[in-house]
Amino acid sequence: MRAIVFEGFKSFPVLKEVPDPTPGPGEVLLKVAGAGACHSDVGLFHDFPEDPTGLMSPPFILGHENSGWVEALGDGVTGIERGAAYLCYGPIGCGRCRACSRGQDTYCERPGDVGYLANGLGRDGGMAEYMTVPARNLVPLGDADPVDAAPLADAGLTPFHAIKRALPHLAGGGKSALCIGLGGLGLVGVQILTALTGAKIIATDMKEEAMKQAESFGATTVPGGENQVEQIRELTDGRGVDAVFDFVGVDPTIKLAASVVAQRGALTVVGIGGGTYPWNFFGLPYEVNFSSTYWGTIEDLHDVVAMYRAGQITPAVERYSLDDGLEAYRKLRDGELDARAVVVPHS
Repeated sequence: MRAIVFEGFKSFPVLKEVPDPTPGPGEVLLKVAGAGACHSDVGLFHDFPEDPTGLMSPPFILGHENSGWVEALGDGVTGIERGAAYLCYGPIGCGRCRACSRGQDTYCERPGDVGYLANGLGRDGGMAEYMTVPARNLVPLGDADPVDAAPLADAGLTPFHAIKRALPHLAGGGKSALCIGLGGLGLVGVQILTALTGAKIIATDMKEEAMKQAESFGATTVPGGENQVEQIRELTDGRGVDAVFDFVGVDPTIKLAASVVAQRGALTVVGIGGGTYPWNFFGLPYEVNFSSTYWGTIEDLHDVVAMYRAGQITPAVERYSLDDGLEAYRKLRDGELDARAVVVPHS
């Protein structure tokens, strides 16, 4: 079969022929419907000089946002319908520790025992015609479009988990939430906040088109640049924002988040931009919950799929054939995409 393979750090991926995969015990073989191109992939082949985890040794097939139809079952797999469409939970843990027992493989206590992080992150992913997935990692899609669903495995799951943790800060009247960065995660985050809360939703970005999309989902937008902090605080009558979600995670966006969060509010850094913040006792309002999150749980992904099937989440998607998959990655690397690129291997 053909696949987009990551062969080395600081090296652009290649489209090549690879052996067809075979599902092992407890696994299924998926005919890939869609595979989302995530900026984390760009980090692998463009940004990182070497493996930052020790668990992503090349070569492997890229793609950790995947959906597909069940083609075959490995030994011991029951309760999975051949031909049915599923969304894949990407992280793969040891399955025995406390984190894995609650379906939060992202925080597996024994990742070294596994040898990789996820499908598409150390283990072969979905930028291919077929892939293998642990049966426990499948979330049924029913009759929902599996191609457009693919990015939700990360771009939906990650903001959902971050927002779910902060919901107590948004309970009650007169609450507000801020999404910083309106890429794939941020725009889905606006939709999730609209569906789950009654808060005033504020969104900020440098791209006018992204802010127009956020407005269509119910957000009030503030452009980046001069007076950004003052404009955001004015929208909260000077109180500050009850729950701030930084979907970028670089120094300036974390500084912005800290400048507008309310006393006893929540500031969650979701984006893996490598930013830092010089914390001191008087640098933030009192009792701010300053935290980070990474991906989410299998249970969370079931909730995300339910919202997708109910029409509460509509990811913006640009479809590419497998032949054009490398062009999708080039556009992602160069900042030329206005939607999530999804590779459709069987188009």
